[in-house]
Amino acid sequence: GWGMAATDLNGLITRGVQAMEEGNTLIALLYFEDATILRRIPMVLSSLGYCLVREHRQVQKGIGLCLEAMQKEPQNALHYLNLGRIYLLAGQKSLALQTFRRGLRCQRNPQIIEELKRLGVRKRPVFSGLKRDHPLNRFFGLILARLGVR
Repeated sequence: GWGMAATDLNGLITRGVQAMEEGNTLIALLYFEDATILRRIPMVLSSLGYCLVREHRQVQKGIGLCLEAMQKEPQNALHYLNLGRIYLLAGQKSLALQTFRRGLRCQRNPQIIEELKRLGVRKRPVFSGLKRDHPLNRFFGLILARLGVR
């Protein structure tokens, strides 16, 4: 009956998440597609979107799934993580950065922080009126970084 379908749904999601964590987006894709047939759960939708882009280059479909998830759960950073990763795969680095930063405003998601580190995102200059490579910015930037203030 209904209970069977519910545990089945949980099983599909659990296996999908596990496959995704192992970097196996093709297997994850299959589990998430089956889960989505049963119920359109935001977490599954945005994860499926990422898998579709990674495995089949279906960028527009992937973005659409992430946006649907965001509409249902605007505060869940996972959707921003998935959408940002889609933009990276599509070569849209600045859109990816914007999306990751929006996600961080919702939650301090460690995976988003990792992505930003990997992209080598730089902190704002100490004195925004001066160029990044101005001696004062370099000097105070180093000092503040050493003090652990930035």
